[in-house]
Amino acid sequence: MNTISANLNLMIKACEKASKSLIRDFGEVENLQVSMKGPSDFVTNADKKVEKILIEELLKSKKNFSVLSEEAGFIKNKDTNNIWIIDPIDGTTNFLHGNPHFAISIALQNSDEIISGLVFDPIKNEMFYAEKNSGSYFNNKRIRVSKKKELNQCLFATGGNKFREVKLTTRKSGSAALDMAYVASGRYDGYFQENLNLWDIASGILLINEAGGIINSIDIKKKHGLEVIASSSNINQKMLKMLNNF
Repeated sequence: MNTISANLNLMIKACEKASKSLIRDFGEVENLQVSMKGPSDFVTNADKKVEKILIEELLKSKKNFSVLSEEAGFIKNKDTNNIWIIDPIDGTTNFLHGNPHFAISIALQNSDEIISGLVFDPIKNEMFYAEKNSGSYFNNKRIRVSKKKELNQCLFATGGNKFREVKLTTRKSGSAALDMAYVASGRYDGYFQENLNLWDIASGILLINEAGGIINSIDIKKKHGLEVIASSSNINQKMLKMLNNF
């Protein structure tokens, strides 16, 4: 077991508490009251409930930190240098349809970098986390990106429509946070998607970097319209070539 910081410990505890409510609501998914947020993006009571628990827990011991969250937006507190970045349910559409592939994502931004990141899949009880310069972990075991060298042996995650015709073996899972966590742990060999929000990917950026992966440069001052192209160093150039050809 690696030693983790007080901040990451707080993130894990908040996540574990919030996930209890999430698992309960997932069991009741048919009865959830659903409000429309956009054509493919539903928000459920569950989403708001989870967000509320996470924010309350995180601010209990770090009451000055600011918060950026999908539902609540930016909550400016005394300390704007440290920001909790929260996605209460990444994979809301999956959740809503009773598909057990979604995650809670929490990251800590300090100045202009992500220093802690956590992606927790409550249904599979899988926790991916990383801290700057301390490596990436999955349920307390160190993880590294895939070692494959040939594109035809690789599996890539994607979403959206931009790379629709690209000639790579791809999957669309509906959760950017889990896609990036899976790249960090070698389940996927790479990931590419555009038009993402910071809370979808903040944890994933750190997870992939700390697992030895390569990720395009992302301006985290921008909150929306972000593009991610990430993989292991072994196949990065080949993957970029394929995407550029497209």
